[in-house]
Formats: sequence, structure tokens, C-alpha cells
Amino acid sequence: MNTKEVAEIRRRFRPEKSNITHVRGCYVNGEREIISQFSQSLALTPQEESEKILAVLKRTLSGTLGKNLIDIAFTTQQVVESSEHNRLMAMRNSALTDEEAIQAFYQKVIESVSLDGHYLILLACDTYDVPYRSKDGERQEEVSSEVFSYFVCSICPVKLTQPALSYFANDNLLHNRTADWIVAPPELGFLFPAFDDRSANIYNALYYSRDLTENHKEFVDAVFHSEIPMPAAEQKETFQSILEETLCDDCNYEVVQAVHEQLRETLEEHKANKEPEPPVVSKDTIKNVLEVCEVSQEKVAAFEERYDAQFGAETDLSPCNLMESKLEIRTPDVTIHVSPERSDLVETRVIDDKKYILIRAEDEVVVNGVAIHIS
Repeated sequence: MNTKEVAEIRRRFRPEKSNITHVRGCYVNGEREIISQFSQSLALTPQEESEKILAVLKRTLSGTLGKNLIDIAFTTQQVVESSEHNRLMAMRNSALTDEEAIQAFYQKVIESVSLDGHYLILLACDTYDVPYRSKDGERQEEVSSEVFSYFVCSICPVKLTQPALSYFANDNLLHNRTADWIVAPPELGFLFPAFDDRSANIYNALYYSRDLTENHKEFVDAVFHSEIPMPAAEQKETFQSILEETLCDDCNYEVVQAVHEQLRETLEEHKANKEPEPPVVSKDTIKNVLEVCEVSQEKVAAFEERYDAQFGAETDLSPCNLMESKLEIRTPDVTIHVSPERSDLVETRVIDDKKYILIRAEDEVVVNGVAIHIS
């Protein structure tokens, strides 16, 4: 799914937009036991509460593609005969009324999810009359191209609040508010099937993980039996390690700056072109940057070998996962943040056998809020 397709489905999660008539799920305790199961009609739920329920489900489609939102692909063989795909299809085709499939799904989730404390497994099914779009992008609400049937699963921690002093307006007094259990935003979840080219794609699901350091691989294996890329934070750490360990002495400021600039330009170009597909950078693009920086062929080859081993030879990566929003230069005692477009203000030098980081200061310099003069 691309950014526009995710946004189109996210807009469904409002009472006046969605065809979600009820939600169902189960409440699991810290010992991985189902405490209760529920099926709640949204039509009989007060509007404020139904809006909050839909808002929780909507969070499962939040974040950045390639970071929080990951495409999960099924093979043709899985679609034909795997129990994982058959279970998801049974849940979708029955609008979450196939009890055998639902109970089996609960058990798969409970066996594979590692969350501290209590949590909810929340499910909702929707049918969307997809409006037709003409070649010029004009949306025609009265004409439907197809009906997209899908369901969303949200795994939400349930957390105990702290007791606190609170003001109660009904008696105009302060009272203790006791501790209570509240539903937190989803930690993970998914949409099935994917909404690709504004149509149902049963060969894909859109998977969500709130934590960029954790992709819940056991859950993905149990529910989809598919591979998932390493978490975004791990991708960045791995990429940085590959540069350090393969380039060695050639890993200088100019090389890292050039790589960072290439990633930034990729993002800027993607944004300027308003492309719906998430931006990616290939191994060959990084290789070209290293060669332009006159890194030795031996070290470029070492980089390529390590990249293939860690990510896969044909794997493209998201630039968002490989760079900070600002260029960070850090020593044990000093940290400098530089606007990405002004990395040229910084250079490294050796003066009298001592290493220096030099920052060109053309404009006002402020130290602890005080403008200073450099003479």
C-alpha cells in the first residue's frame, strides 16, 4: 500500500464514514489467559465512546510506511493451502463471525505476543464502496468501482492508572480518584487484505508496530508465517556499523556527509514529486556515493558484501530508516546538531597533530541565550 491508499482507509474510521457495525475481541491477562470475550454493537454505544473505539483502531494505520507500517507478502502456495491465510480469509469472508477461525486466531496471538501485563485483542470488519476515480484523478462518489471488505486487528495494552486527587464538578469538591484500567494505543496490529491499487489484494497484509526497535517477529510468524524486515531502528544501527567496519580509515566526515546528503536528496526529490509510493535507496546508490568519494574498490566491495549479508542483495531500504533528521556530530564531551542542508559548514582538520572539528560561524552565535562576538 502507498501513502494515499493508507490515508483513504484511515478516513473510514469515523462514525459517519465506516460500515463497522460492531467490534469484538478478548481481554488477556499477564498469564496469557483469556479473562473475557466481548462483541459490542457500535449502534448501541454512545457516540463519544464509539468515536474513541474507532480512534483506537485507526491508530493501527498510523506512522510511516517502511517504519511503522510494513507490507507483509504471502506466497501463492500460502494463499492456496496455508492454514494462516485460510484463517484470515475465513475471518474476513464471515465478517468476523466464524467462531472456529476467531478462537484459533486468539490462541495464535496469545502464544506469540510478548507484552507485559494485560492487553486487548480488538477486531473490526468494514465494507467500503470504493469510489471510482477517473484518469484525471476526479473522485465520483456516486459510482463505485468495487466493494472492499477487510478487517483490522489491534493489540492494545491495558494499563493501570495511578490513584490521584481529582475535582468532581457534581458536588464541587476534591476527592480521591481510584486506580483504574484503561486501554492504551495499539502496540501492534494489521489490516487484511491490503488495499493495493485501491482494490483488495489477498496476497498482502499491512502490518503495524508502534515501537521502531521491535517488530514482534514471533507474532508475524504465528499469524502470517512470513518474513518481516528488521526493525527501523535496527536497520539504522546495522547500516552505520557496516559503514564503520568496512570503510575503516576511509570512513571520514566527508564520506558520511556525502551518504547523508544522498539520503536527504532522495527524500526531498520524493517529496517534491509527490510520489505515493514510499521512498527507497538501493545498495548501488550508496556504492556510487562511496566511489565518488574515492573510497578504495576493496572497501567498496567489502561494503557490498556486508550489505548483502545483512539486508539481502536485492533489498532497497527506506532513507528515513537510515538517517537522523539532523546531522549529529558527537565526541565524548560535545554533541553538535547541524541542519541537514548546511552540513557544508562543518569540516574536520588536524592542526599541530591535534584533531579538530571546525564550524564556520557566519551569522549570530548564541551561547546559553547570550549573543557573543568572535574576534
